[in-house]
Amino acid sequence: MRRILHMDMDAFFAAVELKRHPELAGKPLVIGGRGDPTRRGVVSTASYEARKYGIHSAMPLKTAGRLCPSAVFLPVDHKEYSRVSRQVKLILKAFSPVMEDGGIDEAYLDISSSEESSEAMARSIKEKIRSSLGLTCSIGIGPNKLLAKIASDLEKPDGLTIIRPEDLELRIWPLAVRKLWGVGPRTEEHLKRMGIRTVGEIASAGLDVLVREFGASHGLFLHRASRGIDDRPLVIHRVPKSSSRETTFQRDTADLRIITETLLKLADQASEDIRNGGFRARNITVKVRFSSFETHTRGVTLREATDETAVIRKAATISLKRFDLKRPVRLIGIRLGDLVSVVDEARTPSASVPVQLRF
Repeated sequence: MRRILHMDMDAFFAAVELKRHPELAGKPLVIGGRGDPTRRGVVSTASYEARKYGIHSAMPLKTAGRLCPSAVFLPVDHKEYSRVSRQVKLILKAFSPVMEDGGIDEAYLDISSSEESSEAMARSIKEKIRSSLGLTCSIGIGPNKLLAKIASDLEKPDGLTIIRPEDLELRIWPLAVRKLWGVGPRTEEHLKRMGIRTVGEIASAGLDVLVREFGASHGLFLHRASRGIDDRPLVIHRVPKSSSRETTFQRDTADLRIITETLLKLADQASEDIRNGGFRARNITVKVRFSSFETHTRGVTLREATDETAVIRKAATISLKRFDLKRPVRLIGIRLGDLVSVVDEARTPSASVPVQLRF
């Protein structure tokens, strides 16, 4: 039987900041934006002390400030969090080479071939992360990725939960539907209208009912997931499809100079991101969100993939000119898509063609 381990760092951004600022221990801490609750931005992570006030990720910083005026707000430091994340992943790979990177603060390990017990390995990983980095994590172990991820969230923070197939009825079915991976706000509301509030009630609904309500694909997914069925393999080498950068203006603006200068800075950052990752982009898309929250995108496609800042800047400028910018703009962003690996590209022989823009 497969044994899949899911590791999730506890309040990761906040925990890293507490290592740098131990004097903040025990205080409600909020990480987000520029660290100023009077300015626009959203919460990236909140410490467990801050969560007691109802503060959660993706919440506007201004709302968090109203909920807990005594909270300490700090800006996001992606460079430092990424550095620590790489250290965590190196620790995990020492326990199993079969690892799927689930993001900056989580990962899956396949420990099926290990002779060590699931609990012993999990405790060894937790102790190694604690002793090496001074951080805690929560670990869930199950027969597949779905149950392992649910398990890691059941006893946070610093938890260790093992779910076996025979535990499904007693430990998974009583959970709220939102605990099931793949169930978002819309699906949750739809299920509530059907009188379904727990995972077990999804499992009891019947495949025909779920397919009728959610369509063949999503209905089948809910049917299988609610029964703990998940045969997805671990993705060891994941190639990103895109890389994005965006920013929200502190005040809505219709000043074309400010909008353009901001976009070009984002283009510089995005091109550096893909260069550092060893990728080139074929598609450059600009996103504009107006003060009414209406959002539009415009983009161009290149004949050849590129990581050259000048080319990406030019493509972004061309895309921006295709917007009607008479209304105030709230947010501007850029997405570099259709990424190709520099290594893979080098292996593919092709004629030397100058980079050109194509709409």
